[in-house]
Amino acid sequence: MGLGPRLEIRQSQSLTLTPQLMQSIKLLQLGHLELAAFVNEELERNPLIERDDEQRAQDSDRTEENANNSEENHSLPDTLGSAEQIADSFDTDTDTENLFPEQVGQDSISQSINNYKSMGEVFNNSQGADIDSYTASKKTLSDHLLEQISLMFSDQLKLIISHQLVNNLDERGYLDSPCEEIATLLNIEEHEVISVLKELQSCEPLGVFARDLPECLAIQLKERDRLDPLMMKLLDNLHFIERHDFLTLEREIGASKEDISDMLSELRELDPKPALAFDGAPMQAIIADVFVRKSNDGSWLIELNSEILPRILINQNYYALVSKKLRNKQEKIFLSDCMQTANWLTKSLDQRAQTILKVATEIVRFQNGFFHHGVSRLKPMTLKMVADEIEMHESTVSRVTANKYISCERGLFEMKYFFTSALASNIGQAEHSAEAVRFSIKNLIKAESAKAILSDDKIGQMLQEELGVDIARRTVAKYRESMNIPSSIIRRRQKKLMQQT
Repeated sequence: MGLGPRLEIRQSQSLTLTPQLMQSIKLLQLGHLELAAFVNEELERNPLIERDDEQRAQDSDRTEENANNSEENHSLPDTLGSAEQIADSFDTDTDTENLFPEQVGQDSISQSINNYKSMGEVFNNSQGADIDSYTASKKTLSDHLLEQISLMFSDQLKLIISHQLVNNLDERGYLDSPCEEIATLLNIEEHEVISVLKELQSCEPLGVFARDLPECLAIQLKERDRLDPLMMKLLDNLHFIERHDFLTLEREIGASKEDISDMLSELRELDPKPALAFDGAPMQAIIADVFVRKSNDGSWLIELNSEILPRILINQNYYALVSKKLRNKQEKIFLSDCMQTANWLTKSLDQRAQTILKVATEIVRFQNGFFHHGVSRLKPMTLKMVADEIEMHESTVSRVTANKYISCERGLFEMKYFFTSALASNIGQAEHSAEAVRFSIKNLIKAESAKAILSDDKIGQMLQEELGVDIARRTVAKYRESMNIPSSIIRRRQKKLMQQT
């Protein structure tokens, strides 16, 4: 058979990620706040999309109610007459400007009232006059420090160094960069930076511009005139306090138990993170995407939170009206693109809601024991297990469970909370969830007494005997540390100290 060019026709199927398909995938992983912002942008961009009439009616009712309340609160009489008439009613020697100095040059008080009412209408009808838009923002730490710095220094170099130091503070108020780096950046000597830093450490709140925890506490103690040599030794040995090794601490600093107890009481009154008082980040409440409720027959009712689901419609009447008045090809293309985007958005939002409901239903079905009995009955579950049941890809399930929350009678949980790794069983039973094992470790440590502190080996043996969990000592230690539970040595010291006090 000879080689040569030829034409062939083949038919095949392939998946192409179009821009709209990529956008639909992105919508799956958006939380309700991000989704609401995206929909609002589309409403402004696309004239064929509008909110559902029911949602618009609710917004309109709220606006009308607020307007009525404002009108009732600001209603004023209209029949007061002129300022001259009121002045004449007192006596002949009374001048208008003596009674109403602010009314001089105006025809009547009623005119002023009408002006006031008309101004009120302007503010009520103006979208930009929302009082929430004019609330004062919380002062940041940088603003607070820069105000003090402007009063402390007049030298230009010191001001430049101070601003650079402020920019290098972390969320605790500590200096995040070495003075040597700042000096190199500004092309000056390191001692100049340190000199300015020492002066800035007197700023409020006390403790800012410290380079570590001991220095932060020392700044505050110095202001209280309590930074004596013994206290300085204590600050140099804070690691013994962290480990609750008070016997070694007594030997290192040469203090009695009573002295250490008094100094620790003083340290508790200090602020180890002074900048947190200026944390102006707004708190965002977590809102459930799915509600799980128990029905009368003991099964679970699963429903989406309709309050946070965007409800939009396509204005077909407006589309038909505009279609008749198109003048050129560009207008036709624009209107066609708007209709295509509107259809895609409504379909994608509906598909997103249905996918979230499918995934949540499968989670509740598989974790039925958790919803009935709690964390101890949580089963190991993977994304693949859910994806196989609902016939979707793992990546789709991963996107759906991102930033989504389930509300049930046991509390509010992120969807990803229910996906945990498995630990094998040594008695032939089903595998155990890692989260359930953590819960068991926490309960065992909580129930231990001061005379019988459980080591990691002992906890592993108890889990094997009671629950049949095949778990190693290092795994117990890893789970314990992930829950910020100290080791058995530190717990023993803590409980002995509590008994003494």
